[in-house]
Amino acid sequence: MVIMVLAAMVWSGLGPQTEQTDFSMTYVGARIVYSGQRARLYDLQEQVALRRSTFTRPSPLLFEHPPFEALILSPLAALPYRTAYLIWALVNAAIWLSLPFLLRPYASAPRETIGYLALWLLFVPLGAALFQGQSSLVLLLLYTLCFIQLKRGHALAAGVYLGLGLFKFQFVLPFALIFLLRRQWRFLAGFSLSAAFLGVLSLVAVGWRGVLSYVRFLAMVAGDPHNASYGNAIGMATVQGFFNAVFSRYLSVGVIDVLVAATSLGLIACTASKWQRVARRAERPEAQDLMFAGAVAVSLATGFHMFTHDFSPLALSLFLVAAHFPPRQQRALRYLMGTVLALFWIPFFFFALLARHSAYLIFPLLAVFAFGAFRLAGAPPEDRGPAMAAQAAVPMAPGMERTTS
Repeated sequence: MVIMVLAAMVWSGLGPQTEQTDFSMTYVGARIVYSGQRARLYDLQEQVALRRSTFTRPSPLLFEHPPFEALILSPLAALPYRTAYLIWALVNAAIWLSLPFLLRPYASAPRETIGYLALWLLFVPLGAALFQGQSSLVLLLLYTLCFIQLKRGHALAAGVYLGLGLFKFQFVLPFALIFLLRRQWRFLAGFSLSAAFLGVLSLVAVGWRGVLSYVRFLAMVAGDPHNASYGNAIGMATVQGFFNAVFSRYLSVGVIDVLVAATSLGLIACTASKWQRVARRAERPEAQDLMFAGAVAVSLATGFHMFTHDFSPLALSLFLVAAHFPPRQQRALRYLMGTVLALFWIPFFFFALLARHSAYLIFPLLAVFAFGAFRLAGAPPEDRGPAMAAQAAVPMAPGMERTTS
């Protein structure tokens, strides 16, 4: 696995498509901050001019990540582009290779080690994140650390880890909102600490004017969902992407935005309510694992800006559901979740939808996956088979109660 991941890293770093990757826009943002033009980070003319002067075949994408990300990665801007790309790829590769060891105590399926590692290699979004030079693997790491801390009863630390993922705030904020509706104050306190720290870094990076220009830039992106420079909405497996693909011919952008907001808030509220009911009714570890898995899927589906590599955190959810797969007593749910897991782990599935520009069709699959995880988490002991029912009767370890209190 090490050889394959590192070989892929070197191949992508030395290949002809390196300038076309998403890392090119990150490099442009880092260069602007590094050069001292921090207040102009979200000046589109500045970005386009620097992009054209740096790359032979520039990507049409623009830097739209938070200011603190450009500040943190600005040291890479002192290096030639390919060198910076390879260093960042090495960081992503190290994260990818460490995650199977980190998650294995909580992911008991597949039992065979070679099968378990093969699934890490087969999940296309991880390879896409490595090739594109994206930060989605870092977000997967932070979701995993958040999950582990919750398992240990350390809600404050879990919130800190999740808050550090605000460089992908469109996914992290829905997840935090679920915990807000559940009144998990220690978790939210940790999340707020990270958010405040990153907010200060953003002010250091671009100042108040830069922060305000970023807010205006985000509003411009949200108001133009079909602009390829921002990312075409129908290429996203989110509520927004699905609604734009299905209703854009019949409804205005404003009406679609209202429907997207209402649906997203409804999914988040339902997830929080379900998690609270499960926590009150059954204090069993596997229920919390399954609710976390479903909540990750909901947080991805309700994010307004998403590409293939952004599915990376879903790997955590897939392994958690596989570890608590529906027993034979739940035949319909067993077939349903088996089909969903298989589709997500089949590379051809992603490639086929991307080739047809139909990534929005993944949203219904995400919704089905979340529904199945919630259904399995709330199943009564008699529906979970003898082994799982016996496990549910065992008292929880000290500290686990605090996770759901």
